[in-house]
Amino acid sequence: MTTSNTTDHEMYTTRNIPAKRERVFAAWTDPVILARWWGPQGFTNTFHRFELQTDGLWDFTMHSPNGIDFNNLCVFKRIEPPGYLEFDHLKEMHFYKAMVRFTGVEEGTRVDWIMRFDTAEELAPIKSFIAKANEENMDKLELILNPVRAGNIPPRP
Repeated sequence: MTTSNTTDHEMYTTRNIPAKRERVFAAWTDPVILARWWGPQGFTNTFHRFELQTDGLWDFTMHSPNGIDFNNLCVFKRIEPPGYLEFDHLKEMHFYKAMVRFTGVEEGTRVDWIMRFDTAEELAPIKSFIAKANEENMDKLELILNPVRAGNIPPRP
């Protein structure tokens, strides 16, 4: 289960993922894996550019289930495998700094994800949407990393 908390201008999302820290970090930094789980339930992604380096660009389009496309642009700021990832989200809908810490714990990896907005006024109208979307993001991440444990067992031939 994900826990979400907020301050006036920050959203905190935390989940323990039953997978090794290196695998969880890779799921956030390998564009092939990331494209499979990033975004709320029902969304898909097209990655146009993914430069995993300081000041590298992550340019992508999120496709909603109802056919609306959302263009996104992020800039990677800090990459410290396998423990920390930071990027600035710069385009459409909301601007924020994402800070994600990956900590090894007994049951796998604790993901602590902070989304920092410049002001409380920027976060307020989208706070409930982000809490739900981040929960769905973490569900999809866990499913990608642990399909059997998440109940997505392939049928027998």
